[in-house]
Amino acid sequence: MNRVDYVLPLRWDDDAGLDELTAYLRRLSPLARVIVVDGSDPALFARHARRWRGLVTHVRPDRDLRCANGKVAGVRTGLRLARAEHVVIADDDVRHDAASLTAVDRLLGRADLVRPQNHFSPMPWHARWDTARTLLNRALGADYPGTFGIRRSFFERMGGYDGDVLFENLELIRTVRAHGGVEARPPGLYVRRLPPDASRFWSQRVRQAYDDLAQPARLAFSLSVLPAVAACLLRRSYAPLVVGAALVVGLAEAGRRKAGGRRVFPGDTVLFAPVWVLERGVCGWLAVAAALRGGVPYAGRRLRRAANSVRRIRRQGGGSGSLGARNPSALCEPSQNGLVDEPPQRHNATVERPRSMRSPS
Repeated sequence: MNRVDYVLPLRWDDDAGLDELTAYLRRLSPLARVIVVDGSDPALFARHARRWRGLVTHVRPDRDLRCANGKVAGVRTGLRLARAEHVVIADDDVRHDAASLTAVDRLLGRADLVRPQNHFSPMPWHARWDTARTLLNRALGADYPGTFGIRRSFFERMGGYDGDVLFENLELIRTVRAHGGVEARPPGLYVRRLPPDASRFWSQRVRQAYDDLAQPARLAFSLSVLPAVAACLLRRSYAPLVVGAALVVGLAEAGRRKAGGRRVFPGDTVLFAPVWVLERGVCGWLAVAAALRGGVPYAGRRLRRAANSVRRIRRQGGGSGSLGARNPSALCEPSQNGLVDEPPQRHNATVERPRSMRSPS
């Protein structure tokens, strides 16, 4: 494996997960050059600098990259500092190993963007619930992970990507597509992810549903769930509900069996699929209500746009400006001003930085 660069954007409110993350960085540093872009407050930043001195490159997000979505500023800062052609971007709850880094590096030899598959470990009940979403995504195409591999030269040619959207993972994927990039989506490239705590899981239900505003077909399905269930209940016609639940479980099982998924996704996770569909049916309407009020709440403001379409990105000329002066080979376009400095998003990624490493990315 060529030595890859590893960009980890974070912004923490406390250091409850510092020991665990530091141990991970020690395991990771012999495998990759690690760049941690840290938007934490000064006291936490100073503590991280002491713990990680000599272990990683530890920097603040560049001041000119003020994005509404702070993860994008972290990623773009990290790519400015990257030296390797092959770069792994990962949320702070993602846990790569030598095998997954080698696989990403190999795939970047023929692709511009690599999209691995995350799985939770350990697996508390709410991680099983959220895994149902992953299984349905796998059955219908591919899931949205908290980690990507990208070719640095291609990212530079794009000029970055829009930092004023909520669903930044989808925005990155669509920006690569808009520039004609090759995307690899290996369903069997599994990368471990730490689960959220239950309070963070509940707090992100509507925000994750807001992502569907960038995917009209998914949104239409989500909005149809409650009316369909209500109609069946009013007519006391329960058979369609049973059949529908069985079909959803079967679809989730197809996603679980795809590319050897049974070794990382427990069998009982498929039983949460009807529950997740009902949850998304409720939260989809709440997300639409948030859009009508000006966008989803985000750090005291509202973000209206979930993600741009490929057509819109092409029409606007692609990314959101230059990677900046620190990288002499970067494009020299003006950077985009955002709304506020924000914590990196975690996907399911579209969530604020949790208060500890026990929260999801």
